Amino acid sequence: MKISRRKFVAATAAMGALSITRRAALADPLGLPLGLQLYSVRKQMADDLDGALAGDAAAGFTEVEAAALPKKSAAEIRAALDKAGLRCVSAHHPFGELHAHFDEIVAYDKTLGVKFLICSSPGYRSPASNAASWEKRPAVTLDDWRYNAEQFNAMGEKTAAQGVQFGYHNHIAEFAMTDGKIPYMELLALTDPKKVTFELDCGWAVVGGMKPVDIMEHHPYRITMLHVKDFKLAGSADKTAPTETELGRGSIDYAPVFAQAAKTQHIEHVFVEQEAFDIPWQESLKVDADYMRTFRG
Repeated sequence: MKISRRKFVAATAAMGALSITRRAALADPLGLPLGLQLYSVRKQMADDLDGALAGDAAAGFTEVEAAALPKKSAAEIRAALDKAGLRCVSAHHPFGELHAHFDEIVAYDKTLGVKFLICSSPGYRSPASNAASWEKRPAVTLDDWRYNAEQFNAMGEKTAAQGVQFGYHNHIAEFAMTDGKIPYMELLALTDPKKVTFELDCGWAVVGGMKPVDIMEHHPYRITMLHVKDFKLAGSADKTAPTETELGRGSIDYAPVFAQAAKTQHIEHVFVEQEAFDIPWQESLKVDADYMRTFRG
């Protein structure tokens, strides 16, 4: 069948435009969809859920990870996500909530469409410590970390039966030497790779004194998702509370991180997390999205 030159040129242009559109929704470092951790817009979602999600999509994000959602039904949240054209692939929950309401949380998250359920903070072997307010909770002991590993294996077995992968997300406590051990390494050693994956928060790992590259290099099959964020570390008086900024405007060099992530070939999702804004939030997210889209190393 012959095709006219005009039709051929038009079809080629259309294919090119579609390719550009698809590429614009990808994060160049790994060729994955642009992802955002919704904790970034927790305040905006509380005020105007639809507006916040529309703003996320306008910045260029196509995937999200749930956290700090407004108190609405899973069906309502799913409808808002669908309206904004966002796909929720993962969700965060602290240990205490998971321990107390595990089955309800799994059902809720499955309605959102998630494939990963991530524990976002550790728990304690002592029920009293788990029940205490954040301000009154003691330091997490090595025995507590080992208890977490036991619980993660059990939770991972339950979620796997429902087609959901269980995982853990770090902050900085996981990297503080505790009774001669680094808790993060204990979690890696004591959790079953078939039941528990890890979402490496690269920003907090750096603040905690670790190199994300080393973690991925030595445990290439355990890390399947990344959080990326930037901090201004120079001159920070409190290393546990450095100044957060947009990607590319801080101290963290992501070139080796992305290079190692690409080398492992096991990273499935990457989420930008902007925990605080010092410029208008829509502008901040656009800076982050543009950084990811145009990153060349």
